[in-house]
Amino acid sequence: MGRTFDELAAEAAAAPTEGWDFSWLDGRATEQRPSWGYQRTMGEHLARASAALDIQTGGGEVLAGVARRPALTVATEGWPPNVAKATRLLHPLGVAVVADTEEPPLPFADGAFDLVVSRHPVKPWWTEIARVLAPGGTYLSQQVGPASVFELVEFFLGPQPEEVRRSRHPDDARAEAEAAGLEVVDLRFERLRTEFFDIGAVVYFLRKVVWMVPGFTVEAYRDRLRELHDLIERDGPFVAHTTRFLIEARKPE
Repeated sequence: MGRTFDELAAEAAAAPTEGWDFSWLDGRATEQRPSWGYQRTMGEHLARASAALDIQTGGGEVLAGVARRPALTVATEGWPPNVAKATRLLHPLGVAVVADTEEPPLPFADGAFDLVVSRHPVKPWWTEIARVLAPGGTYLSQQVGPASVFELVEFFLGPQPEEVRRSRHPDDARAEAEAAGLEVVDLRFERLRTEFFDIGAVVYFLRKVVWMVPGFTVEAYRDRLRELHDLIERDGPFVAHTTRFLIEARKPE
């Protein structure tokens, strides 16, 4: 017999969620990966850079996983548990971690870096990115696109207005980058299949990705969670779609 709703929900509610490591979901959820391979692409750029900045590094896992980084590599992070985790992971690799709010300004001089990278920034501050880039420098970022995992969001919150569904659109990112004086040299978008195999995976995901269902707790959404548990038990995995885009922008010489 399968585990009960209460067992699955309680286990997921107690699981630690710091960092940006989703290995707790192994075997419980799957997410199709973008074809461009962000970590590999980022690693290729880092290998050619002389001074690099990783904005909103999370727990530092992605940056730590590349083979080569320039001797001058700095990461910023705003959430204190992640600052501590990134420091433990990245300092032994020679990467300085700076605790920084996610609001401007970035605590660096004009033109300090020839490469700025960021995976899933909450909000890219394009004028600040342009300011800290050296002439000829590159910004590379994988970002969450519009209406990502909205099948799950709307299961709990109901239909979302069109302006909410369209926010984080890659066309807007292009326009904002260009308005900040950057030249967009690559922009790719993909819609990717995501599956949740049990209600514990849903609880863990919504606890970790806190902006999906603001204020989410098991108690606040117990009835709806139980409905979704019954749906998964009856019909199989709950299917949603993540959206991702890759943007590469260059500061003119």
